[in-house]
Amino acid sequence: MDWQRLLFELLGTGLMIVFGVGVHCDDVLRRTKYAGTGHLFAITTWAFGITVTLWIFGGVCINPAMALCQAILGLLPWSMLVPVTIAELLGAFIGAVIVWFMYADHFAISENDVDPVMIRNIFSTNPNCRNLPRNYFVEAFATTIFLTAILAVDKNPVYNAQLPIAVGLIVWAIGMGLGGTTGFAMNQARDLGPRLAYQVLPIGNKTSNDWTYGLIVPGTAPFVGAVLAALFLRYGLQIAF
Repeated sequence: MDWQRLLFELLGTGLMIVFGVGVHCDDVLRRTKYAGTGHLFAITTWAFGITVTLWIFGGVCINPAMALCQAILGLLPWSMLVPVTIAELLGAFIGAVIVWFMYADHFAISENDVDPVMIRNIFSTNPNCRNLPRNYFVEAFATTIFLTAILAVDKNPVYNAQLPIAVGLIVWAIGMGLGGTTGFAMNQARDLGPRLAYQVLPIGNKTSNDWTYGLIVPGTAPFVGAVLAALFLRYGLQIAF
């Protein structure tokens, strides 16, 4: 067992969530320095927060769907898939708890003044137009593009040295172009870890956590995207791994 790899997956996923859930706190909660800054501010922070994470922790997956895609392509031992996924989910949960602690005062003054659905959506992704088949397609499709683009860049000797920056740009583009329907999870850890944190944290005036959506759409659609990305990389783009 590669314990350093598992530690880096936990820490890297946690740091990604600190950036991502943190920026949603900035936008949604009352009396933050950046309240109401909107989706462009949020997506940009998500994107370059991931870049910073990759600069620090190197070639981590920080995403169970990426781990599955790499296992299919022979880049990650199958024996590591479940441990890596658990480490990522735990890291995402811890990252969300850290963010809650940082913004606890702002949560307290917002609980009766901000729509509880908006506060829930700080932590997890949920569509404004709920249509599970269409939402599922969006998440699977976005994940396919996401993983294909990252691994194609990684295998290109001209560009792979700039992979952390490339991943940030890929996240930024997908978030802007495809994120308006579901919130573009593309990552079970990103959604389910913080969703669980919202469930257990002492946040006032909670609404339903919508586990049905969480477990079905961001819970499984990224795995479909991972399989499609692996097949397209190997047989469509014919990249050797």
